[in-house]
Amino acid sequence: MTTYEQDAKTLELPWPFTGREEELALVRRSLAAGRPGIVVTGPAGCGKSRLVTEAVRGTDCVRAAGTPETRGIPFAAFAHLLPEQVTLHRAVRLLSGVRLLLVDDAHLLDDASAALVHQLAVHGRTRLLVVARDAAPVPGAVSRLWTGELLPRLALEPLPARETEELLALGAGGPLEPLTAHRLRRLGQGDLRLLRDLLGAVRDGGLFTPVPGTDERAWRGPVPVTATVRDRVGPALDRTAPAERETLDRLAFAEPLPLPLDSLGLGILERLEHDGLVHVDDHGAVRLAHPLLGPVLRATAGKLRARRLAGAPGRCDAALAAERTVLLRRVEQADVRPPATPVGEWLVAEGVPVPAGYAAVRARCARLAGRLREAAAWAREGLQATPGDASCRTELHLATAQSGVPAPDGQEGESGAAAVWAAAARGDLGRALAAVDADSAYEAVRLGAPEGAAGRLHGVFAEHPDALARGDGPALDRAAGRLEERGFLLFAAEAHAQAVRAHRDPRAARTARTRAVALARRCQGARTPALSGLALGGLTARQRQIVTLAAAGLSNRQIAEQLTLSVRTVGNHLYSAYARLGAGDRAALPWLVELPDAQPA
Repeated sequence: MTTYEQDAKTLELPWPFTGREEELALVRRSLAAGRPGIVVTGPAGCGKSRLVTEAVRGTDCVRAAGTPETRGIPFAAFAHLLPEQVTLHRAVRLLSGVRLLLVDDAHLLDDASAALVHQLAVHGRTRLLVVARDAAPVPGAVSRLWTGELLPRLALEPLPARETEELLALGAGGPLEPLTAHRLRRLGQGDLRLLRDLLGAVRDGGLFTPVPGTDERAWRGPVPVTATVRDRVGPALDRTAPAERETLDRLAFAEPLPLPLDSLGLGILERLEHDGLVHVDDHGAVRLAHPLLGPVLRATAGKLRARRLAGAPGRCDAALAAERTVLLRRVEQADVRPPATPVGEWLVAEGVPVPAGYAAVRARCARLAGRLREAAAWAREGLQATPGDASCRTELHLATAQSGVPAPDGQEGESGAAAVWAAAARGDLGRALAAVDADSAYEAVRLGAPEGAAGRLHGVFAEHPDALARGDGPALDRAAGRLEERGFLLFAAEAHAQAVRAHRDPRAARTARTRAVALARRCQGARTPALSGLALGGLTARQRQIVTLAAAGLSNRQIAEQLTLSVRTVGNHLYSAYARLGAGDRAALPWLVELPDAQPA
């Protein structure tokens, strides 16, 4: 079993494989009998090697790999498979009997090894699984594998945010608060090896703190400067020219604000930009190119240098106010797709108190977008700075109530949306609808009562109540699409869920359910009446029974024994249920069945 060294006393196992099911299936299909194989490319640390390792698990696979140290030695990557003195022709003959050959780090192959891989692809007797890194010089013989159409190519993207958060939760020993997860993803920039190193340093350094009232953990403060982190920013730390290092340090201590182009030496910036250390935007603002550069440069600057370069207190106030204005304008324009807000995120990461007014707006934008756990996290940040702030308290209640968690007694909110969702979280829809006022008319639509909202809503929200009142499934789907375009993912999920019962065409109903479930999964645990019963509502009684047992972790054989069915029958029921639920596999079932088993509004 492969292990990863963390320090002299600790060995860390690899993270569980997750989030690449479709890519894994594609690679495995490419390695089936009669197929030539596949090339997998992607950025450093995105999980290429882990993907192909999973793909060949349990197979009779021969492995080879390129290394930087042996690029000048002919056939070095295949030294364990070939005699010392060998020609290319003989090497091809010797390896033609290999059924499956995995070549990792193919961008580091010596020319002779690269030519051998190319010739094996030409001859076609050996199935090839070739892995190469993007943005790295690749031997021509390797690049011609896909440009010459000898092998198909899978360009692997960084792991999506949701799957990355799942890995982080496993590595941290529990769920992370969304602002912490976002910070780690941003620092890692898609490099899972770097992310694992950062997470391990934060966890083992005791830097996680529990978030009151939740099972989440948060991290604030400086970035641990581990050996891996230092290695990533080595090109910056190793700059020997004093003027270049001074420029980098000035940029580091200016964060989160950029410096104007005309305040820095142009020649120095050109060299730093060429080496990928700084970025200059279209407005002439200069920033460090990687989010790790600033923390490491500040940590290694020394006390006197840090004192000289540190900015004055309050230097971010104007930029923070500008971000708040942008966010408020987005809400007014009914567009909650997140804009760039580096100042607020940086202050939170550094552990600097965030004004409650800013935090409440951030929470509101996140809540409207359906990012409910993030909304609650921003509200808590504001309440830490100003414990009695009414706006942050309201946003916290709204986010938790729409996650299905009733507010403690006496903290439900007196009117408006807070009172509506406090009652809804307790399952009292009658009281929830009675609490609807002129400012919360859309909440009634979300609860399934559009009558009072007719003619009172405008823009992207106007079509939803009319379509719901008419029971028009296609119109509800169109309304959901417009809401999704503007970033209102939870509202869109609810509109699609309402369309499920409105559709007369079963196929359209299944499509609406699939879309609703997919959107709801992006809404960080949303549990609203429109979504209740959504997942299992379209299944037969037997399918619901089997899916519930499968979600609890029972195998097909265990389910068959418990229900006195054949294993094949259980499998057929599950296959049909996957198609109806829009689930790719068994891993999605726990989320789907944890929705409350109630009738949709």
